[in-house]
Amino acid sequence: MPQPAISAKGLRRTFGELIAVAGLDLEVQAGEIFGLVGPDGAGKTTTMRMLTGILPPSAGSAEVAGHDVARNPDGLKEHIGYMSQRFGLYPDLTVIENIDFYADIYGVPSSERVARTERLLGFSNLTPFKHRQAGNLSGGMKQKLGLACALIHTPRVLFLDEPTNGVDPVSRRDFWRILYQLVREGVTLFVSTAYLDEAERCNRLALLHQGKLVGLGTPEEVKRLMPGTLLEVRTSAPRRTALLLRNHLKDATVGLFGDRVHVAAHDAAATEAQTRQLIADAGFELISLQPIEPSLEDVFVSVIANREEAAHAN
Repeated sequence: MPQPAISAKGLRRTFGELIAVAGLDLEVQAGEIFGLVGPDGAGKTTTMRMLTGILPPSAGSAEVAGHDVARNPDGLKEHIGYMSQRFGLYPDLTVIENIDFYADIYGVPSSERVARTERLLGFSNLTPFKHRQAGNLSGGMKQKLGLACALIHTPRVLFLDEPTNGVDPVSRRDFWRILYQLVREGVTLFVSTAYLDEAERCNRLALLHQGKLVGLGTPEEVKRLMPGTLLEVRTSAPRRTALLLRNHLKDATVGLFGDRVHVAAHDAAATEAQTRQLIADAGFELISLQPIEPSLEDVFVSVIANREEAAHAN
């Protein structure tokens, strides 16, 4: 069996009394898009910084591209690319000067530099802007430039920490188109995101909550972690309906998604009957009430709610 591109066993990081990552076990295969999903403070960035050799783990071990992240962080760096949330672009340098700067850092030979730079510029559609200062680029173009800089040394594994955070939807789509092309060329991608629609694009996912792994598998496998049935409720007053149901459906998880209320119920028939009665008593118009397939966001909300409920019970 081929060696995993990333392997972590019991990976843990503490900061004083704070447990940022609590015993993480995972494997990522070569050529995979692996998503690390969770809200702010879940431990995504800390995990990524340990896997890239920037932050030593407090306990446990990890290997990336065949290198131990704690024992050989310097040997690891030539085989990986890392694009942090605040990637270090220099606003007063042009696009091509930024790429050249990172080529110097990674020791890219001058004989290969021009060809690699031109390819990355074309790959990211930045060729028309190569002489523009980075500080004058749009948010989406800055992310593409950050990606080009992280790829200049042709890494085997690429770490991207919330790469599309704050980027407009069109630029997010373009960015993912580039990522798919990288995977076709054999690069392994480890992507953290708080966007659940982006998580659907990954081959496999790890759900993190308060530093703990709460789900692992393909998007479809993770969706099956949600117990019971998901009901979608549409009324004339969605916000007030969500508040009403949260206050009265004690055995269900209620979430508001735009103009629709999602209710995760263990007993679908009883919950549906109670929901209909509550809405009628409140005088809201019931437009529709039906079972639906859960999204990753539904699953995440439900899993977190169940864990918090169990913690409070203990």
